[in-house]
Amino acid sequence: MRSSVLRTAVATVALSSAWAAPAFAQGTPAAPADPAETVKAQTATSGKTDIAKGGFVTSVAPDEEDPTYVNDVSVGLGGLFSAGNARTVALTTLGRARFRREEHQLSVAATANFARAGKRGETIDTTVENYQGLLRYDYYLTNQVSLFLQSTGRRDRFQGLDLRLNVDPGVAYYFINTKTHRLQVEGGYDLQHDVRRDASRAQVLPEDAEPGTPLPPPLDKTKTLHNARLFLGYENKLRKEVALIASVEYLQNFADVGTYRFIADIGLKSNVADQLALATTYTARYENKPLPTVASLDSIASVNLVYSFF
Repeated sequence: MRSSVLRTAVATVALSSAWAAPAFAQGTPAAPADPAETVKAQTATSGKTDIAKGGFVTSVAPDEEDPTYVNDVSVGLGGLFSAGNARTVALTTLGRARFRREEHQLSVAATANFARAGKRGETIDTTVENYQGLLRYDYYLTNQVSLFLQSTGRRDRFQGLDLRLNVDPGVAYYFINTKTHRLQVEGGYDLQHDVRRDASRAQVLPEDAEPGTPLPPPLDKTKTLHNARLFLGYENKLRKEVALIASVEYLQNFADVGTYRFIADIGLKSNVADQLALATTYTARYENKPLPTVASLDSIASVNLVYSFF
């Protein structure tokens, strides 16, 4: 009799424990998660943020429209080749990357344009040669306002520049700022430092100069300008397959109101596959006081195949 009572008591306790365990697990609040680091060293290569919690490694995918988490990397290549009566070789390349983690954003871009042309039986001459690069950091105070520091470099044989270095601190305001749609205006200061090619420093005589007038001395090898900068940019991924990018930048010299320049860009990209697109771009650069042997306006139109990694 006692053994039967004992067996009944043990079974009752076991059954109670079995019901109590799930109820206790469901009612116990989860421990608060450790805050994630804002920027991790591996984000530029892995494209994700990994956080270790209690021995388990997890990855949380951001919302597709989340503007605070962006991986955008693409490269492009275009060219033109002809033979026969006219021989032409033209190449244009580009690379862009933008990474954002919370309030921090890093942008990098580089491009090169090169062309040679000539008639059959004549020397082939270089007609286009320039290399450009951009590095920029943004710190977002809010999703609409950011402080930034941007630096660009340009080497252009036919603008007479061994180097044009621009350093641009400023503030940006975003009227629209989502992952697929942006409209922004920027204002700030621009430091421009030019290193001129020796062949472009020679000055020319005015048309009304008297015969025998000696040539003016060559221009200085370097020149530094302090400018005000204003920029308007627009980007819209109209659909998954189509994207439009356009911008206008204006630089006004502080010391001489008559010295200014502007740059306009427009591009349309259309996907031909999931990560492969055809991009058409046009760039116009105007400088009202260029070097003596250089035209005021430069323009480049190109068509590129663009591969997007993300």
